Amino acid sequence: MNVVFNAFSKILAIVGKDVITELRTKETVSAMFIFSMWVIFIFNFTFDLRAENVTILAPGVLWVTIAFTSMLGLGRSFIIEKDRGSLEGLLLTPVDRSVIYLGKFVSNVLFISLVAIMVLPLFIIFFDQPLEVMPYLVGIIILGIVGLAGVGTLFSAMVIHTRARDTLLPILLFPIVVPILLAVVRLTTGVLDNKPSNDLSQWLGFAVAFDMIFMAISFVLFEYVVEE
Repeated sequence: MNVVFNAFSKILAIVGKDVITELRTKETVSAMFIFSMWVIFIFNFTFDLRAENVTILAPGVLWVTIAFTSMLGLGRSFIIEKDRGSLEGLLLTPVDRSVIYLGKFVSNVLFISLVAIMVLPLFIIFFDQPLEVMPYLVGIIILGIVGLAGVGTLFSAMVIHTRARDTLLPILLFPIVVPILLAVVRLTTGVLDNKPSNDLSQWLGFAVAFDMIFMAISFVLFEYVVEE
């Protein structure tokens, strides 16, 4: 029990450090929010959103926005420590490397979810969706972001020492997260189309399984990635 409590307190310490840093700099969340807002604006005015095609286009627009916004947050996951020369100090702290992974993972989920939920009202307004779908969309968004951040935290640590880290991260990450993006797009489409929950259970189970499996794999591999 003490081991679990100690690990949990260390995870919270890493998350707290990231939150305090973000509150001071306001770089990551503000950049992500502005980017996602402009993507929603551009898609809204680019497509001819008539009533018969809005539910076809809207889920893809939402998840393209979240996926590309996530790249900004995930790309900066370890950059602050790297640029300030404190990454080695973080890795030398007397904690298990998996604790560092979980701390960074929680920070990434927190920041990306915050931006996505801030942008969600704009999506609801521009794509003329009822407010009743918002709680369901929030759940689907968090489910998808957990999958993106689970793998993305690992890949962010993997590319941090490369010169092309900003371009290499999406190249490596997107092929891996295609299944979870497909699942959450189908779930979003089902919610907007008012499909019965039984029709969506298969995609929901697939998304949950993806999150659990790839988080476990990333959790195990993180120690080897940062050692390299």
